[in-house]
Amino acid sequence: MKHLILMLAAIAIALAGCTTLNRVPEVDVAQPTAALPEPIPAPTVNNGAIFQSSQYRPLFEDHRARLVGDTLTVQIVEKVSASQKSTSSIDKTGELSAGISALPGIAPNSFGRASAAGNASNTFAGKGSTENSNNFSGTITATVTGVLANGHLLIAGEKQIGVNHHVDVLRFSGQVDPRAIQPGNVVPSAQIANVRIENRGRGAQAEAQGIGWLARFFLSVLPV
Repeated sequence: MKHLILMLAAIAIALAGCTTLNRVPEVDVAQPTAALPEPIPAPTVNNGAIFQSSQYRPLFEDHRARLVGDTLTVQIVEKVSASQKSTSSIDKTGELSAGISALPGIAPNSFGRASAAGNASNTFAGKGSTENSNNFSGTITATVTGVLANGHLLIAGEKQIGVNHHVDVLRFSGQVDPRAIQPGNVVPSAQIANVRIENRGRGAQAEAQGIGWLARFFLSVLPV
């Protein structure tokens, strides 16, 4: 009985370790890192006036997102590229020569052509380069989840597309300045602050691109 308990405990520990070996990195969506102003509090009592600050919309203006619950179309166009190159070279040369013609108490002709010579050279050359490029494009409609005191909008959206045994998930969140919203209630992602984008797949296609837990275990313990 004791051996059975130990075996079950070992299997439980192994299964728990397997779940952490193939963990998917998480993306923090709808959680900006910068300090944000407090949202505008909604009035608890209607004061009877025509103008309500929590429901204000300009009369002569195309429809655009302003209040919590409004939708906003985001054009995702993210292009990031970086390159770095460095070159260095060192060249150093030295030469030394010496000769002996006479010493006190020794005849001058005893040395003949005694001489010594030496030279040294040191050369170093190094070159390196790094290049990285990322492109991401798409369109998603997000919902306003909050309005800050300065008028900026907090948005978050999600899109899921399922085809056969594969589901493609796209999530987006960020902070939008209303002045950046273009006609048609559209805003480019390059003008959105604190952007969080996540594009992942679920299903057999995504599992085929990952390393199995057993292979990942041996990769983690092997010294090479």
